[in-house]
Amino acid sequence: MKFGVIVFPGSNCDHDAFYAASENLGQSAEYIWHDSRSLGDVDAVILPGGFAYGDYLRCGAIARFSPVMQAVQRFAADGGLVLGICNGFQILVEAGLLPGALIRNRGLKFICRELRLSVATTQSPFTNALRQGEVLRVPIAHGEGCYFAEPRTLDELEAEDRVAFRYIDNANGSLRDIAGILSRERNVMGMMPHPERASDPLMGSADGLGVFQSMIAFAQAARPAEVRP
Repeated sequence: MKFGVIVFPGSNCDHDAFYAASENLGQSAEYIWHDSRSLGDVDAVILPGGFAYGDYLRCGAIARFSPVMQAVQRFAADGGLVLGICNGFQILVEAGLLPGALIRNRGLKFICRELRLSVATTQSPFTNALRQGEVLRVPIAHGEGCYFAEPRTLDELEAEDRVAFRYIDNANGSLRDIAGILSRERNVMGMMPHPERASDPLMGSADGLGVFQSMIAFAQAARPAEVRP
């Protein structure tokens, strides 16, 4: 499987995502610069964490206009897998690929710590290798990570089984403890916690590997069966 890691000016978790895909998982990976108008031949796209364009105006507000985001939107519309992590989640929301908004944390402070997540659904390309209700230890690092949406949108997410992860330790005040959500087509996911920073036992947890392993399993299952003579 080939992962494409988008690099915006201000990205700082692109190398972490690249390392998780290429070293921890042994998959092919390449960086894709923000001004690229094509994603090449990748099977999945990762929008990493960081401070794209310095988070000016609003987190993700400028990055959504990058040329590469037009390619990402086409890729998603064609059913391609798109994972937005932290700042990447904020960008996906700003681009309209996911509903809701990420606002200032409760307490108005930047939070950097490991916490516990619960797997809310396994019915997605990003969670199929996990167990329903499984508890994962994954770090967060954000100042604007509080997920907010109007009640109607929250009810739709619940009814359509589109909440991917919930906080057990809800440090940022996200409504209904939401830590990650899926698009209506289920091929786009945004999450504020950093699975790429929990993909190696040397970092204290490898619980985040399940997200990437799920993507690999989904991609492999979607490939047409080999034709034999």
